Amino acid sequence: MADPEAQRSSPVPADSRRPANRDSWHPLGAHTDARIALGRAGGSLRTESLLEFKVAHARARDAVYQPFDGPSLASQLQSLGLGTEMLSTAAHDRASYLARPDLGRRLAPESAARLRELASILGPRDLALIVSDGLSAAAVVHAAPTLAGLTAILGGAGMTIHPVFIAPFARVKLQDEVGGILGARLSLILLGERPGLSAHDSLGAYLTFAPGPGRSDADRNCVSNIRAGGLAPADAARKLARILFESKRLGLSGTALRDA
Repeated sequence: MADPEAQRSSPVPADSRRPANRDSWHPLGAHTDARIALGRAGGSLRTESLLEFKVAHARARDAVYQPFDGPSLASQLQSLGLGTEMLSTAAHDRASYLARPDLGRRLAPESAARLRELASILGPRDLALIVSDGLSAAAVVHAAPTLAGLTAILGGAGMTIHPVFIAPFARVKLQDEVGGILGARLSLILLGERPGLSAHDSLGAYLTFAPGPGRSDADRNCVSNIRAGGLAPADAARKLARILFESKRLGLSGTALRDA
C-alpha cells in the first residue's frame, strides 16, 4: 500500500494537470478584450487572472485621475493646421468634476463671454468641435488623429468649421452651450469615456444638430470605443463624417437619425 504521507508531499506531475486550469474555450479570448474563459482554481479565480484584474482596475483608476495636458493637445492640433481655443467649465478641478457632474455641463462665465466675443468675430459656421478629457485623459491621445481625418473630409466637402475648443473637465452636454452661443449648425464633442477593465483609453464622440439649451441625450448620435483596439481613429473619422453629412442634409440628429 502506498504511503499516504508520501502521496501528500509528492508534487503532481505537470503533464497530469489541465493546462493552467483554463477553460476549454480559452483560445476564443484571442478574439476579444472581454474577460472570458478565465478558468478556476477550485472555487476561486486563478492567481494569474486575479492579478490581471487588479492591474486592469488600477489602470482604469489612473485614467480617471490622470492630468490632462491641454496645451500639448493644442500644439498637436495646430501642427495639423487647425486653430484652437481653450475653454473652462464650471468645474475647476478633478474633484469637483467627479462629485458634481452638472459643473462639467456648463462653461465658466469668463469662457462663455470669450465664446460670445468669438461668435461675433467668426460668424455662424457649420460645425463646432470640442475636445475634453472627460473621464479618461488617456483617451485624448486618439483625438488628434481622429480630427485630422475628419476635418480633411469635411473641409474637402466645403463644411465650415470653428476652431477646435479644448475644454478640460467637460461633460457631453457642454456641446449644447458651446454650439448654441456660436450659432453652429452642428456640434461635436470628443471626450474620454468611463474606463472599463478591458479599455481604459476609449474616446467617445457625440454629435448634435442645432445645439442649444433644450437639447437632451435623445438628440445626440454617438460613435464610441475609438482606440487602437476598437474603432481605429481613421475609421471613426469616416464614420463621423458620414453621420455629420446626413445630419446636415436631413436637419436632424439623435433617435431620428439612423446610421446606415
